[in-house]
Amino acid sequence: MFVPFLYELRDRGVKVGPQEALSLAQALGIGLHKGTLDGFYEVARALCVHREQDLDAFDRAFGHHFRGVPDDALALTEELLQWLEQPVEMRQLTEEEKQILDRLDLAEARKRLRRRLLEQRERHDGGNRWVGTGGTAPHGSGGKHPTGIKVGTAPGGRGALEIAGERRFRDLRSDVTLDTRHVEVALRRLRAFVREGAQDELDVETTIDRTARNAGELEISLRAPRRSNLRVLLLLDVGGSMDPHADVSERLFSAAKRATHFKELRTYYFHNCIYGSVYEGAALFRGVPVLRLLQDCDPSWRLILVGDALMSAWELQSSGSRWSYGDDSGAPGIAWLAHLGQHFRHAAWLNPEPQAAWYGTAEVIRRVFPMYRLTQDGLLEAVQHLMRGGSRR
Repeated sequence: MFVPFLYELRDRGVKVGPQEALSLAQALGIGLHKGTLDGFYEVARALCVHREQDLDAFDRAFGHHFRGVPDDALALTEELLQWLEQPVEMRQLTEEEKQILDRLDLAEARKRLRRRLLEQRERHDGGNRWVGTGGTAPHGSGGKHPTGIKVGTAPGGRGALEIAGERRFRDLRSDVTLDTRHVEVALRRLRAFVREGAQDELDVETTIDRTARNAGELEISLRAPRRSNLRVLLLLDVGGSMDPHADVSERLFSAAKRATHFKELRTYYFHNCIYGSVYEGAALFRGVPVLRLLQDCDPSWRLILVGDALMSAWELQSSGSRWSYGDDSGAPGIAWLAHLGQHFRHAAWLNPEPQAAWYGTAEVIRRVFPMYRLTQDGLLEAVQHLMRGGSRR
């Protein structure tokens, strides 16, 4: 009966599949939901939501599927919220007026609020019935009631039974700027393993198979241990237009340095574009020729470039850039980028700028490297591309 609900979750971007369906069926089978819809909500949310940013999508799907609540009814109307954000000043109540205010339990307060929202058509202030401000009704903002429900975010007396629509978490998004934790989680997916070295690890499956084929007489099989074989080359644009993005670049650099599943990690710096050399320090000293770097790093390395791809067109297309730092090859920056793109089978460019800003020189660089936004979603997409590889551009 809950399978259509799972399909609705998928339609709203919540990643659920057979594993979640089986786990949910098992939970219902042993009665974890206690035979109630609220219990089912708690169990289903615990089993089906794997990311904080999916919590709101789950709530919307649950409300629509089980209670028939359309999406546009899940939030208070924008007009009502605008009223409540500008409360009028409330007059002082006498002790007699305070005593005659109705004391409601939470269920009755919620029932009255739903009824008023269906009936109300205009703004109200200073009253005792409608949803408004500065009054004595049990629902509104900036008023006075011993057992009311606050609606809106304007400051109040902190005596409300609850706050309508209050969330215990932010409406998180996965396209926000990365923090170090996000980077570490994404980089864990960038891994590749091979079996190499002395054959000193027991191969259980092969041992069982050979023993069975040998009429039960034990025949032990050994194999080489499984080790990481992933090598990463990280090239970071520094200075100039990248200064506002220094924090997110530092987080990426820090997470990559702390990663333990890379067999080897090399990090170098450049400014705007690569002109024959990359540098060991962000101050662009101790240059390493790109040709020597390509000799040291075979095509199986994963190449990650980080930069906003913003520069003057002549810096990308012309030779002898003022940022070439002694490179006398005469080749323009785009030629060096193309050389890198042709050498490495797995490469990606991470851009901290919004995609709307990827024009001009960024459009040219996108023809050489697949470009992804330096956000959580963008980094995950880049990691997936780096693991798949693909034809050189």
